[in-house]
Amino acid sequence: MDGVCAWYAVYTASRAEKKVKERLDEMDIRNYLPLRTEYRVWSDRKKKISVPLIAGYIFVYVPETAFMTVLTTPGVVTFLKEKNKAVIIPEAQIERLRFVENNFEEPIEMSYDEIPAGTLVEIVRGKLTGFQGEMVEFRNKFRIVLRLDNLGCALITVPVSCIEKVKT
Repeated sequence: MDGVCAWYAVYTASRAEKKVKERLDEMDIRNYLPLRTEYRVWSDRKKKISVPLIAGYIFVYVPETAFMTVLTTPGVVTFLKEKNKAVIIPEAQIERLRFVENNFEEPIEMSYDEIPAGTLVEIVRGKLTGFQGEMVEFRNKFRIVLRLDNLGCALITVPVSCIEKVKT
């Protein structure tokens, strides 16, 4: 693909995120679909399943010249836009999201509410050692926030004994 690549969020048809990922993989288009583990309970069984962390979205790493290829992929609806222009998702946010997804065993919760900025903290023990985020109180629990431009916030719950305030 010619041109400078960047990360973009692509809106998909309802519950089509995994299929879109398969199709993009087949076309050798670099993409990222963050998943979280969820337990579903039916009357006869309980099953552990992977569901998209951000419902209705997948991230693609493409140059603007590949937009039409992405848009003509079955299941793709449109790019996340602001002022009629596709929004570039900073690579640092994608990398932080990958880090949390790959290293955090507790459920990651998404929030689309406005969460006020909080104290900058760093995780000092456990698999997420070195991860920095904002500490906020959300639904009567203290959480660490990973902000995703135009997509909301990923919230993780970490024991207070595992974090320290970042010295400025």
